[in-house]
Amino acid sequence: MKEKKKSDVSVLLDYAGSHKGLTFLGLTLSAVSMVLSMAPYICIWLAARDLIAVAPDWTQARGVARYGWISFAFAFAGILLYFAGLMCTHLAAFRTASNIRKQGVAHVMKAPLGYFDANASGLIRGRLDAAASDTETLLAHNLADIVGTIVLFIAMVILMFVFDWRMGIACLLAAVISVASMFTMMGGKNAKIMAEYQTAQDRMTKAGTEYVRGIPVVKIFQQTVYSFKSFQKAIEDYSAKAEHYQANVCRIPQSINLTFTEGAFVFLVPAALFLAPNALKHGTFAGFVTDFAFYAVFSAIISTALARIMFASSGVMLAGTALGRINRVMEAPSLKIPAHPQTPHSNKVEFQDVSFTYDGAESAALTHVSFTAEPGQTIALVGPSGGGKTTAASLIPRFWDVTSGSVKIGGVDVKNMDPHVLMDQVAFVFQNNRLFKASILENVRAARPDASREQVRAALMAAQCQDILNKLPDGLDTMIGTEGTYLSGGEQQRIALARAILKDAPIVVLDEATAFADPENEVLIQKAFSTLTKGRTVIMIAHRLSTVVGADKIIVLNKGCISEEGSHNELLTSDGLYARMWADYNKAVQWRISSEKEAR
Repeated sequence: MKEKKKSDVSVLLDYAGSHKGLTFLGLTLSAVSMVLSMAPYICIWLAARDLIAVAPDWTQARGVARYGWISFAFAFAGILLYFAGLMCTHLAAFRTASNIRKQGVAHVMKAPLGYFDANASGLIRGRLDAAASDTETLLAHNLADIVGTIVLFIAMVILMFVFDWRMGIACLLAAVISVASMFTMMGGKNAKIMAEYQTAQDRMTKAGTEYVRGIPVVKIFQQTVYSFKSFQKAIEDYSAKAEHYQANVCRIPQSINLTFTEGAFVFLVPAALFLAPNALKHGTFAGFVTDFAFYAVFSAIISTALARIMFASSGVMLAGTALGRINRVMEAPSLKIPAHPQTPHSNKVEFQDVSFTYDGAESAALTHVSFTAEPGQTIALVGPSGGGKTTAASLIPRFWDVTSGSVKIGGVDVKNMDPHVLMDQVAFVFQNNRLFKASILENVRAARPDASREQVRAALMAAQCQDILNKLPDGLDTMIGTEGTYLSGGEQQRIALARAILKDAPIVVLDEATAFADPENEVLIQKAFSTLTKGRTVIMIAHRLSTVVGADKIIVLNKGCISEEGSHNELLTSDGLYARMWADYNKAVQWRISSEKEAR
């Protein structure tokens, strides 16, 4: 039997957890307050009835004042209950939005790190944070208004048929036309248009984030107009979707809706003119006038109720699209955690017939790659750009999982290890390490939160960072990225090395760790490497071949396959791809040295 799909509201309420009951309490109070809000209108009708009954001697109407006080009491009670209901729904809504953000972040934390390469941080934040805010509006206001208005509408329909069903139907005609108009705007294929509108908003958010991040590069190359094109296109697409929805979808139905909602009374007048002669004929004209007064008063409620339904319904539709955006985050792939995780018995790294293809790619990034890094060995991955070096290194900590074959640490497939244990086994130093807007101390301590100041300082000394600390105003406690304290690329790289040294992991992955370093920083980084790599298994990716000369083994990757492997001298003797790369590298070095001499 096919499982019944849960409604968007039910799914959102699941996020409320223990606060779901608070939501239902708020909805109940809102419904009761709406029923109480009808009492003043009934009191007005009762007062009108008494006045008509004693006309023209109004002084005989003794109950008018009493009806006034009763009306005030019900109105005040309705306001208090509505306020209490909104307090309940607001508390539940805030908790629900908070839970959505927490669960979303918790789920994203389980995603493989490679997921973030394909999904910009601005897009993830826009989907999760903004969508959670949209649900707040629904749960805090819209849902209470919808439930309260539905109850009000049902009670109103019952009352409409209590006195004269014909005038009741006349009043409800406006409601029928209004509901039909709202369904035309929000139902059927037009709901898909709203989804497309939200998708366009996502694209605009992503394009805006990328544009802001790229402003420095744009300014350097004076490409402002061209770089703005993708952002402008995203804005125009979003604008076109919004304009299309408003002009082509909403214009006519909304005009009809507002016309009949505000003019509900217009249907009552013809009905009254049609019924008046019969009332005069049978001598019931006073009762007829009283009933007409009742329906005239209640026709005003119709426009208020329908306006609230329309506003609240738009919130439901918006929350539905928001939930779709939340689900995209919640559907992010998660690293599979083994039921019975195994523990590696050494820091040996093995690639056994590994192949890997990125999602959506036509060709494999790695094909049948096999090699072994024994404990304490340094293995260098070199080769032309796009050869698969970074991809191979990223499979060790499970940035991605292999398509076929296996990657093992200490004889255990990384898929069969607890992710936390795996991360404890590996330290990373990338070519573009991100430092937090925090102190030097906290940046380095991120590798081991329980480390003392002395341990952090020792790691910084091992990473050759003494000169950095000496020039900073507050030493270890200097905030990075604020108040004018910025570090060069090479200095940031040394701080990242200190972080890796502090982690003290048995396996180290170095991905172009000297890529952004000037000659002076490169020398210091190389000294730091000697401390970081001592006694550890090292996988090193490098374009500067001078940094891999002393490696125990060099793996040459080309087009995702191992072209050759061996020591530096062995590969030079074989006169293959590595030998040609070495010759080209030395020519480039000689050219640079010659250029520097001429400059002097």
